[in-house]
Amino acid sequence: MRISIIKPGIFSTIQDLGRNNFLDQAVPVSGAMDSLAHRIANRAIGNNDNAATIEFTYADASFKAETDILISYSGKGAYLNFNGQIVPDDRPLFFPEGSVIKLTPNINGVRTYLAISGGWDVPNLMRSKSTYVPAKLGGFNGRVLQKGDVLENKNEVNTVAEAILKQLSGEGYSYTRWSIATTELISADLKTIRVVPANEFGWFDVDSILTFLSNPYTIGIKSNRMGYQLVGKSLKRKIKKELLSTAVSPGTIQVTGSGELIILMADCQTTGGYPRIARIADVDLSLCAQLKPGDVINFTEISADEAERLYFERESELSIITDSINFKYLI
Repeated sequence: MRISIIKPGIFSTIQDLGRNNFLDQAVPVSGAMDSLAHRIANRAIGNNDNAATIEFTYADASFKAETDILISYSGKGAYLNFNGQIVPDDRPLFFPEGSVIKLTPNINGVRTYLAISGGWDVPNLMRSKSTYVPAKLGGFNGRVLQKGDVLENKNEVNTVAEAILKQLSGEGYSYTRWSIATTELISADLKTIRVVPANEFGWFDVDSILTFLSNPYTIGIKSNRMGYQLVGKSLKRKIKKELLSTAVSPGTIQVTGSGELIILMADCQTTGGYPRIARIADVDLSLCAQLKPGDVINFTEISADEAERLYFERESELSIITDSINFKYLI
């Protein structure tokens, strides 16, 4: 299966679940910003979670099916559009050779993930196919996709995908009547982000803690895959000592010397010297991935135990989804 890029969009890259084993060598995790949408796109067509997808940022992109293709997409940055009609998401989609598919705007988010049966075939680099553009590392030649790029799937179509392809393939575009209910996997309140107090939480005075947990913050214009700068009331420290450079990861919330907040995201550095006031609960990182400049959010505190419980609940739901798809096509 093969596609060619007609219009790449503003920032489209190959991503998987990231480069998780090289933090001690200062190599960022990278990977899909919205790992949940990435996983849903993969699971819908029988791929494993780590199969490479294309991460599109916003819309204004298009591609051509150079062969018959079995794909799926998930995420709130764009809709797939074929012959002037919106293509349903979170399910298997079949397009015959020659089909031209466009991405049109979805005002609800930023990023959309396109999976193909078997995953996109790019080299593994440091155990990952993810693109880290600042270092020209991984993905498709270490860069964003460009007009004329040709991408193919790995020839590892499993039995689930074969059964789906047999069901859908024919003379024209088709899709399954079923889809993955993503609303069951994310918080109903898309703009309230749950956080767990981090190591330097106690470095801030009471008024600042109350500000952090009760005042709204706006996603600033200086926001990208490395991190989001937040606009809002600044925080004040009661402990003034300097912090040695220490470990950070996607989801860490730092406070700068001037009291401004930064949410670290997928391409963030591996160490930092700013105090860490909180860490975003893993289940809400996907919500953050869909935030755009101008969006307003609030933070609410939960315990580490609660964050862990929410994570395992979501993983259980995902397992049920996978089992249901396998049951439908393998029994």
